Amino acid sequence: MDSTEIKAQIEQENKGNAKALLPIAVFLLFFLGSGVIAKDFYAMPTIVAFLIALAVAFCQNPRLKFNDKIKVCTKGIGDENVVMMCFIFLTAGAFSGAVTAAGGADSTVYLGLSLIPSQFAVVGLFLIGCFISLSMGTSVGTIVALAPIAVGVSNATGFVMPLCLSAVVSGAMFGDNLSMISDTTIAAVRTQGCEMSDKFKMNFKIVLPAAIVTALIYYIMTMHGSSELELGEYNIWQVFPYLLVLIGALAGINVFVVLIFGTIASVVAGVATGAMATNEIFTSIGTGVMSMYDITAITITVAAIGALVKEYGGIDAVLHFIHKNTKSKKGAQLSIAALVAGVDLSTANNTIAIVLAGPIAKEISLEYDIDPRRTASLLDIFASVAQGLIPYGAQMLYAAAAAGITTYAIIPYTFYPILMAVSAIVFIFGFSQKETKQRKTEDEATES
Repeated sequence: MDSTEIKAQIEQENKGNAKALLPIAVFLLFFLGSGVIAKDFYAMPTIVAFLIALAVAFCQNPRLKFNDKIKVCTKGIGDENVVMMCFIFLTAGAFSGAVTAAGGADSTVYLGLSLIPSQFAVVGLFLIGCFISLSMGTSVGTIVALAPIAVGVSNATGFVMPLCLSAVVSGAMFGDNLSMISDTTIAAVRTQGCEMSDKFKMNFKIVLPAAIVTALIYYIMTMHGSSELELGEYNIWQVFPYLLVLIGALAGINVFVVLIFGTIASVVAGVATGAMATNEIFTSIGTGVMSMYDITAITITVAAIGALVKEYGGIDAVLHFIHKNTKSKKGAQLSIAALVAGVDLSTANNTIAIVLAGPIAKEISLEYDIDPRRTASLLDIFASVAQGLIPYGAQMLYAAAAAGITTYAIIPYTFYPILMAVSAIVFIFGFSQKETKQRKTEDEATES
């Protein structure tokens, strides 16, 4: 038997079992179906849809005993990356709860806008959104904090409301995609096995051109504004925890250490400035932690489903399909991009999309020798691209609700996600060879 025949035999054996993907199809059916029927894509809690999918997974493959299926699930849930994600989610929630209660979000917004002339107000909303989401690690939290300000900016300057809100959404997606404490970054990094700081550096190179062009577009569209803005008060000490977390994360300090010190700094700043009463300290931290219960439970459930799907041959089936239709490293990267974007369009949650697509993307990256940093960046970028544009995503829904307008009015002005996708595609086709050489050089230096 020659090498061609052996390769063909291996491919035949690794076709996997497409029926093993049924739980994912069931999840999409219930989640999207309930959204269409109720005209609300959050009518059915995501965790409920995933639990139904998990039940379906347990009903499959009767040849495998129930107790053995439990063992498969526990092994998947106990994976180092899954456990680490859950711990980081909870710690990030503690920081978010503390810094919000301490008035950090409002102070950062008002400080930023106080330094920006009115004709730069929309650009300022975008840049402040970038900073807050980069520091907080949450696009939804950023939009909740900034959307009312955007409404005020629109009323004061005369700039159309959807434009101002789009700047907030764009800035929120920038930071969500890059932040060291964002659940999307955590998920992308942990599923691909690379360092956060390395992923940040690569991701930043990809999206920076998109951010610059977005800021220029907003400036050109609003350069003739002249009205004065009425702003609230700010306290520079309340901004300090954000700066501490951002600098610490960029410096490569362990994310747990950064978040713990950020939480402590938030409490100290809140109490010292009078924004937080002493008896509110643990309540605010607890509220932040509890806000992460949902995504933590979803991560655990998805890990269990993923373990069963993999055990039944579902992952092999997806890999076989991609391998069959992919002929190059660039094609493999586009497949990863399409995979995570497609999952996000179906789930309306970029973190879940990454958690679901991450294991498959890792297998693809190993097959085609794609740098894990690049794979993690592509996962996070294209999940954010889809999430920042879908009209039924939480980001758009929160922004629209703040002004009482439809999400479809905001989408045409939301330039950043589109430009981010363009920049990433250019990066895929223009920088593969250079990156591969760089990685090989780094590996050789490490070995020596």
